[in-house]
Amino acid sequence: MTEIIAIIPARMGSTRFPGKPMAEIHGVPMVGHVYFRTRMCTLLRETYVATCDQVIYDYISSVGGEAIMTLDSHERCSDRTAEAMLKVESAMDRKVDIVVMVQGDEPMVTPEMIEAAVNPMLVDPSVQVVNLMARMTTVEEFEDPNEVKVVVDLQDRALYFSREPIPSRRKGFKDVPMLKQVCIIPFQRDYLLKFNNLPETPLERIESVDMMRVIEHGEWVHMVMTDTETLSVDTPAELERVIALMANDSLRQIY
Repeated sequence: MTEIIAIIPARMGSTRFPGKPMAEIHGVPMVGHVYFRTRMCTLLRETYVATCDQVIYDYISSVGGEAIMTLDSHERCSDRTAEAMLKVESAMDRKVDIVVMVQGDEPMVTPEMIEAAVNPMLVDPSVQVVNLMARMTTVEEFEDPNEVKVVVDLQDRALYFSREPIPSRRKGFKDVPMLKQVCIIPFQRDYLLKFNNLPETPLERIESVDMMRVIEHGEWVHMVMTDTETLSVDTPAELERVIALMANDSLRQIY
């Protein structure tokens, strides 16, 4: 049986929104929403929160969750995820097959979104890394630099990620695909370690999007569409939008 775990990297030192993981959404810290909703996915053996902050560790422990303390020197979520994965494997005395990295600022994640992201790997083990993507419905969101946009080929492989609005709307096309990255990212176990050992790339630095490293090294990211309404939180304004969107959220009633 395929061994799949989820790891939620979270830290308090966000540049754009310090303390973001513990920001409350209807009485529950944001990282709590991500944890409770992620662990509902039945494909997962276990869900962990990887953090370098004692306040996050203590909160997850207080709600009966599994938290793992990591180094405070990680600059990328994937490095923190890999450190936590190796600690989990050491404790279990065996390797996992797939690790699903769920960003700690995705409080609207659903179990179905995780299943959709993992499924391509279960069908075809040659798929090494998957990202979810979602449609944007407003030009305002399309032009927001906090949203990472993606364009894909005819096989739904990512061609490019950018914080700029791509593809161009300058020629007036009404049906330009406005797609954004959703940070639910399954990795094959060995590929996560390989990815972290690949040199950082020029366009990755320019766009501030880790997945550009995969493309620039001549490999590919498999993209999967989700129709679930979702919004990540990068700013206090987005937190307010999420609070409104989650007012009648059915999953929230469960936990």
